Amino acid sequence: MGLCVLVFVLSLTLVRLASGQYMGDDPCSVQILVPGLKGEIGEKGDKGVPGRPGKLGPSGETGPSGLKGEKGIMGRYGKMGPPGFKGLKGDMGDSGPKGENGDPGLPCECAPLRKMIGEMDNQVTQLTNELKFIKNALPSPAAVAGIKETDSKVYLLVKEEKRYRDAELYCQGRGGHLAMPKDAAANRAIAAYITDAGLRRVYIGINDLEREGQFVYVDHTPMTTFTKWREGEPNNAYEDEDCVELVFSGEWVDLACSSTMNFVCEFDKDQI
Repeated sequence: MGLCVLVFVLSLTLVRLASGQYMGDDPCSVQILVPGLKGEIGEKGDKGVPGRPGKLGPSGETGPSGLKGEKGIMGRYGKMGPPGFKGLKGDMGDSGPKGENGDPGLPCECAPLRKMIGEMDNQVTQLTNELKFIKNALPSPAAVAGIKETDSKVYLLVKEEKRYRDAELYCQGRGGHLAMPKDAAANRAIAAYITDAGLRRVYIGINDLEREGQFVYVDHTPMTTFTKWREGEPNNAYEDEDCVELVFSGEWVDLACSSTMNFVCEFDKDQI
């Protein structure tokens, strides 16, 4: 009977572990349930979501340094750069040795030749002075229509529109003033000058900025010998017409000094 009990307890334990069931009234009558045959393989399931990234592994050891490569071939020459600034003028060199005396000249009547040479020297001197004046007076060839001369004056027509004060400062900066026609001949010369240049009006050096109605030349000399006002001028139409323009017909018109237009500079010939 003790063996039967032992077998029963052991069987009961196995049955509970295997299927959770046990049957029989007889303690020694035990039914053991065993698993059936292995079933068929089921269908493959869907791919699961990716797992979380793993931890970053340790850095690997640094490999050995490679050998230095050979020097490459020379590259192509680059583009030529811009020219440098002009250098300073060098010192004058030593005088060379005196040359041998030349052959004697042929006898001639030299008085006419000397006279001709003297006249040429005068012309060269005049052209040299005019060239210096042009270099100093011209800001750029495009801004100047040209130069006109009378016996005592040189006139420069500037084709650059400026206000009256700026135009006068421009002329002063080059040694002159705005043109001041003080006689009929000078007035006609300036009028012809602007007509030839295809312009219709220019500033001239006349104003009443210091005292209303009392016009003077820009060098502050009074107007006592000559005027050329257009009929009805000066009229100070807008109560601020303190400057003067000369139109192509040679007449004068007062206008506001804030207007911008071309202008004529005047220079004394003996100061060029």
